[in-house]
Amino acid sequence: MAEKQDKAPAKKRDLGKLLQVAFAVLNLAVMGAGGYMVYASTMGWQNPAITEEMAERELASVSDEADTAPLVYTMDKFTVNLGGEPKRTIRLEVNLQMLGQEGFEEVMEPENRAKARDRIVRLLNDKAFADLDSIQGKLFLKDKIAGEVNGILRRGIVKDVFFSDFVVQ
Repeated sequence: MAEKQDKAPAKKRDLGKLLQVAFAVLNLAVMGAGGYMVYASTMGWQNPAITEEMAERELASVSDEADTAPLVYTMDKFTVNLGGEPKRTIRLEVNLQMLGQEGFEEVMEPENRAKARDRIVRLLNDKAFADLDSIQGKLFLKDKIAGEVNGILRRGIVKDVFFSDFVVQ
């Protein structure tokens, strides 16, 4: 009887070892298959070779639009009261760099020109001297002006805004 009791725990141990070996083999098989898939998918890949001839052909295919000078629309000078205390005025000249000829013509239309001036004046009336004193304030103002004018235009896009005159008194 003692022999039968020893065989029962031995079978459980053998089954546990058998399962461990089976899971280890299965794990190695899955890892091996994954490694092979990574190897097979990258086999034969090379960096694309760029030659001078290819680069010249690509540059020649770019439209002549890139060769033209940027279209810059210069608005009339603004003299506006700033908000906040003490009361100050700002005089500036705004230049809008347009993305294309169509946008340049659209911003020159009298209705759009008046709307753009009105929005810029309202934007400046809301600013205080402290808002425009730093470089960051001026850059933020440029972004706000571009956003306001782009909100008016349907076809054109303002690429950048330049200040050719910026005086705060």
